Amino acid sequence: MTGRLCSRKQRAFYLVFGVVCISIFFLSTSYDSAIPPYSLRDLFPDTYAFDSHPISELIRNANTQWEEYEKQRSKTFRETLAKYRHRYGRHPPPGFMEWYKFARKRKVHNIDDFGQIVDDLRPFWATEPSLLRQMAASLSHDGDGMGGIHIREKKIAKLSHPSWRIETLAALISKMVRYLPDMDIAVNVQDQPRIAVRFEDIQQRLTIEQKSMQLNADAKDHFTEAMDHLLNLTQAQDHWDGQTDPQWFSPPDHQFMEVVKTACPPDSPARVTEMSVEDADRLYKTQLGGFVSNFSLSTDLCTVGPAIKDQHGFLFSAASLVVSQKLLPVFSECKTSVNNDILFPANMYTKKDARYEYDAKFDLRWRKKTDTLLWRGVTSGGVSTEGNWQRLHRQRLVLLTNATLNHNGQVSILSENADGGYEPTSDFNASDFAQNHFDVGFTEHWACDPFDCPFYNGILGVKNQVSLSEQFKSKYLVDVDGHSFSGRWRAFHFGRSLGIKATIFREWHDSRLFAWRHFIPMDNRYDDLYSLMTYFIGAGQTQKEHTHREEQDVAYIHSHDLVGKMIASQSRDWANQVLRHEDIEIYMFLLLLEYGRIMDDNRDKIGYSGDGSELDEFDKKY
Repeated sequence: MTGRLCSRKQRAFYLVFGVVCISIFFLSTSYDSAIPPYSLRDLFPDTYAFDSHPISELIRNANTQWEEYEKQRSKTFRETLAKYRHRYGRHPPPGFMEWYKFARKRKVHNIDDFGQIVDDLRPFWATEPSLLRQMAASLSHDGDGMGGIHIREKKIAKLSHPSWRIETLAALISKMVRYLPDMDIAVNVQDQPRIAVRFEDIQQRLTIEQKSMQLNADAKDHFTEAMDHLLNLTQAQDHWDGQTDPQWFSPPDHQFMEVVKTACPPDSPARVTEMSVEDADRLYKTQLGGFVSNFSLSTDLCTVGPAIKDQHGFLFSAASLVVSQKLLPVFSECKTSVNNDILFPANMYTKKDARYEYDAKFDLRWRKKTDTLLWRGVTSGGVSTEGNWQRLHRQRLVLLTNATLNHNGQVSILSENADGGYEPTSDFNASDFAQNHFDVGFTEHWACDPFDCPFYNGILGVKNQVSLSEQFKSKYLVDVDGHSFSGRWRAFHFGRSLGIKATIFREWHDSRLFAWRHFIPMDNRYDDLYSLMTYFIGAGQTQKEHTHREEQDVAYIHSHDLVGKMIASQSRDWANQVLRHEDIEIYMFLLLLEYGRIMDDNRDKIGYSGDGSELDEFDKKY
């Protein structure tokens, strides 16, 4: 009896041992591939589920949200139409059926995830289409940091103020121009967004837009032809109606928050003066550890603006900042939460510049990467002066990660306690950790006053340049803003490294990227940086190890390397489904159809009103 019992125990042991070996094999191989077959929860459910670190809970919540997102995807044209009408109270615009086929042939992952386009255009329903056309023509023609693309008779007929941005966007539009009506597209050629309308004005416009919603059974599935108020491409136009005046201005001393706080709700931290920074933090950060629990709010200037208004170069020392508080149909590559620009995929993503394009042949498997957080950049993101440079966001990152500075006692992390829980501690050798695991620095000093940046001498040196391809030798890549959004962020998602992001800017793809599943969010003050990195890399020694050595850190947290590997792999898999060049084309095509509709004099009477049966056979193939 005893022998048989021992035999069973042995068999059980070997079975468990075999499962663990197979799991480790998959983690070391499959998780380095583009499409991981398992998640960490599948392989180690108990360990994953019962880790009490707040990041574990944030990851579980992100996975739940993503799984719900996946369940709700429409599978057919009929389903897509029904969901569109339910969400937006209108028929899709003319050309929607052609767009649907265009998207399905390019293997779009989520045919419904284009709410950003509708949200951007909603306020314009309160402006007469003819006035919108005049505004677009005037803006694209007059300059002031603007250019234009002019479509006539299914062709790109002219470019106004051509530059690499205008030419790159025109090349993208040429792939779907045969489906578009005549239109003028006013394109912002500056890095920064341009439009910030008062909150009350936008709410009034949204009320008008909502009242205009209708599902007209007789809607015509084509745009109106031969409309006036487009730019005359053959004759100079020296004057415009006064209503088209953009009223550009530069905020006094470039204090952006002082101007745009009027674009925030009255009860938001930006306008409620008695609300403390701590109260605002509770809206989007975890109580324990201060990790970002709501990435959207962490980028919302109405929420975080008061806390970072003098800690981000764009907010208090922008190199160039020309804005309007008038609603204008301006296309921009990025915007903040308080801007009303019309977002389109950044030109840098379609230009195929080697500095911003991921190249898989230079990437390394996770296990071959260094346990290092890497960042390289120039001192952009605001005009540096002797009195302000230490408060600029890029400079703060470099100072915070500098191993030669004494951070001890000033940096708090979460440490494991004897009960297996976590608690904050400042008893942590931040300088040693930075020395071993941070490779962060500037490659060049510029954007200074005076221009030669003398105040950096002897304080902030320069490091060797690291190409984008070489950066993937590190496991962790942090991404922060420059003058505006960072053009490297999309490339980071395609690689095998884990992206960590702090930003105040928003882009076209934000709704399809899930913080804590596809990347790691970081507060714009970077006060959670050391806690984040010690979670993934580990720090200190266990109490048992500590008793055998002297002068060791009291703080201890075990490495969550496998969790970092999992999220990096999920990001890579996801980017190859939703951030491809094809996805950029799909987004731009629908954006221009929706834009063409709001510019149409008969916009309330046009759209696709059918039941979708025309594509039943098509859907069986795609």
